[in-house]
Amino acid sequence: MTYLVNGKRFDAEPDPGQCLRTFLRSLGHFGVKKGCDAGDCGACTVWLDGDPVHSCITPAFRAEGHEVTTIEGLGSPGHLHPMQRQFRDAPGFQCGFCTAGMIMTSTTFTEAQKENLPQALKGNLCRCTGYRGIEDAVQGVVGVETAVPGKAVGTSVGPPAANDVVTGRAEFTMDTDMAGMLHLKVLHSPHAHARIRSIDKTAALAVPGVHRVYTWEDVPRRRFTTAIHTDHLVDPDDTYILDRTVRFVGQRVVAVLADTPGAAEEGCRKVDVEYEVLPAVFDPEEAMTEDSPQLHGSHDPFVRDPVRNILLEIHSHIGNIDAGFAEADVVHEGTYFSPRVQHAHLETHGSIAWMEDGRLHVRTSSQSPSIAKVKLSYLFALRPDQLRVFCKRVGGGFGGKQEVISEDLAALATLDTGRPVCFEFTREEEFTTASPRHPMALTVKLGAKADGTLTAFQVRNVSNTGAYGNHGGETLYAGGAAVMLYRCPNKKYDAFSVYTNTVPSGALRGYGMTQPAFAVESAMDELARALHLDPLELRRRNIVRPGDPLISMEVGPDDVVFTEDGLAKCIDLVDDAMARGADEPSPGPEWLLGAGVASSLHETAPPTEHLSEAWVTLGDDLIYELAVGTVEFGEGTSTAHVQLAAHQLGTTPSRIRLVQSDTDRTGFDTGAFASAGLFVAGNAVLRAANAVRDRILECAAAHTGVHLVMCSMDDGGVVCGDQRVSLAELVASARARGIRFTAARKAYGSPRSVTSNAQGFRIAVHRVTGEIRILYSVQATDAAVIINPAQVRGQVEGGVAQGIGFALTENFHLDENGVMVNPNFRNYRIPGYADIPRTDVLLVDSTDSVGPLRSKGIAECCINPVAPALANALHDATGVRYRALPLTPERIYRRINEKQSVPRA
Repeated sequence: MTYLVNGKRFDAEPDPGQCLRTFLRSLGHFGVKKGCDAGDCGACTVWLDGDPVHSCITPAFRAEGHEVTTIEGLGSPGHLHPMQRQFRDAPGFQCGFCTAGMIMTSTTFTEAQKENLPQALKGNLCRCTGYRGIEDAVQGVVGVETAVPGKAVGTSVGPPAANDVVTGRAEFTMDTDMAGMLHLKVLHSPHAHARIRSIDKTAALAVPGVHRVYTWEDVPRRRFTTAIHTDHLVDPDDTYILDRTVRFVGQRVVAVLADTPGAAEEGCRKVDVEYEVLPAVFDPEEAMTEDSPQLHGSHDPFVRDPVRNILLEIHSHIGNIDAGFAEADVVHEGTYFSPRVQHAHLETHGSIAWMEDGRLHVRTSSQSPSIAKVKLSYLFALRPDQLRVFCKRVGGGFGGKQEVISEDLAALATLDTGRPVCFEFTREEEFTTASPRHPMALTVKLGAKADGTLTAFQVRNVSNTGAYGNHGGETLYAGGAAVMLYRCPNKKYDAFSVYTNTVPSGALRGYGMTQPAFAVESAMDELARALHLDPLELRRRNIVRPGDPLISMEVGPDDVVFTEDGLAKCIDLVDDAMARGADEPSPGPEWLLGAGVASSLHETAPPTEHLSEAWVTLGDDLIYELAVGTVEFGEGTSTAHVQLAAHQLGTTPSRIRLVQSDTDRTGFDTGAFASAGLFVAGNAVLRAANAVRDRILECAAAHTGVHLVMCSMDDGGVVCGDQRVSLAELVASARARGIRFTAARKAYGSPRSVTSNAQGFRIAVHRVTGEIRILYSVQATDAAVIINPAQVRGQVEGGVAQGIGFALTENFHLDENGVMVNPNFRNYRIPGYADIPRTDVLLVDSTDSVGPLRSKGIAECCINPVAPALANALHDATGVRYRALPLTPERIYRRINEKQSVPRA
């Protein structure tokens, strides 16, 4: 069969039933991405005779005799198509995984379609941007700026990989092929709790192309935790690579290795497993009763109370909580529930492993290759020098890739066979086996005097960690920070992380704070109404201020520096913004209008040990090479790191060559999570760049005989008094003296500071259908000194979009047997373009005491106040308090109609 792809003819025969996406990738067109394989996300969009199609649901044979165009055929880095240029210059992407599909769709738009983007972009999803950057790109709005030498910070420079992203040349994890590569697939447990009696591999091994079938008997019997932290002791070692006991529907039972994915899948179907089904428990409150099924036995040293399935419990207090409630004029108490939420990064988890020069190499989609290497070294008894772990560009993470859940099986198979091995999750596996946000039920009890002064603040948090404890303890501790936001002499925090027979929970943007923020900020709104106070005024009277102790769970020393009153400034900015449009008319008589606000405080790095090392070298080509272990997956750290280095070295970002996320080529880096990519790694970059700058200036002073204080960097050399010495001359002079302009520096996540934000919404609620229409969205954030204004705006917009999905649309349905019944984008419903309003992003004028150049990372925290602000606006509109998420139309409709009287519009 003959195919015309990007103007070139191919004679190739697709496999029976093969889709156009996999066929094009087999021809080397890796710009065609896999996000869903169901026609839901649009990441695989290509043109068929000039019309955009989802290639994952287009049979390959239908393209025969037609002209196929992929992103690579639209333009090249040196000759961009106008739409590629617009996406680069907006910028219209963050991680960039969806970008090729977005561009291929957008390039075909008529002017009428550009005026109706909710309809025109309904087939393309983005999890990162919040869609405003994409809209700007489609409309030709330019946001990227050119940096002046030595003044890169504060400028909206574009990402270093922008040209490669918009042309499809940027490599993501699976964008490669290797001779002799085998494919691994996994058989998952159909039972929520069972013991494996026997596994018969015979029929599976007889499938043509199957090489190996791995069971629990074929893997190292070493306990570990899939969670990633520098200090592994904060997470329980309660997991095996493959186990004889399965504890949730979807757990890995058998891994099959074959020549093709199809053969491996058929091998999985042929494995005969005999199970002894055991009693299961899905509700954490029930799991904590003494007669509930036990998931982990008493021999497990990491479980606090195995009889009651408690991984960890926290009991702490300050003051006298009973006395605090006794002196209160008003007491409010309510229980608030936050469900599971999937990360839904468009690039699924995956790893490719191979042997080279006697060493194991693992190319993976991870937020921390350094710690993935540590875990693999432990699991397979490898010396560090026997192993390399690295990342290309990662297609979204949001905490979901702060785990080791694909690397281990790929490494196992390669070490066994000596062959390259690819293990790539399907979208269904992301939903059923990866680690979603912890479901939490929080009971909040508040006491206050008539003037609004808090007298008592009590929280009980029951967190469902699922079948395994990865991140279960740390998110529970993080949740205690929700009571740090307000001053109160009497506080009590009781929390339980509980095992159940459900998919293990993990890290997700907000990390243990998003759920408590929903509960506490909803409760504060209810308390304000009971006190007949404006909700923002109640917050102003009680928020912590510089000089106040940041007390969350107990009194004691900490490493948090709190010097800026950013939270009060955020509240004031949102209050002013909401007032400006308060008289906006209703969409119609059937709509109820409401407004709601919420606030949040977040530490700029995790309390666990966080470390990063950066290397800066001036090469013989006079380009500065910056090597840092931090992974880029849309959080923008690559751009910020380059800007920081360029700023200190008196040059422009174009003269910084970035090497990143490779344990062979960069220093140790704990990982890109908790906004530490800017705060910790950014400080390491700054220190390394400063060290190289100082060495260059010292060399220039000695070379010219001018005093050091008279020397300063410029874009291509050093100005010493009234002389200018080029870098080329300095490099030659230094080389003759055996001097190299290179330096390595480390930074740690201590001391830490805090960042804050406030969110406001005006909404309309349809009194008949329960539909919520967001009329206005605003978030104020304290990012201190702004490294890149466009990136800050984009991170906030993306966080708000994820928060809207968490609050309104995303629903993780489990049936009575613990089976997820909607494991796909079509039924899980992450927000599309039509669901997300433009958010006004307001930046507080402030500085930071410990961040690089007095900046703060804000990508983590901007999601936290979104859900409670929407819930508070919904109550304002309907008079009904909704204490469980998501706020879907059917839930709203039912409660509205239960009321005896409906509030007026």
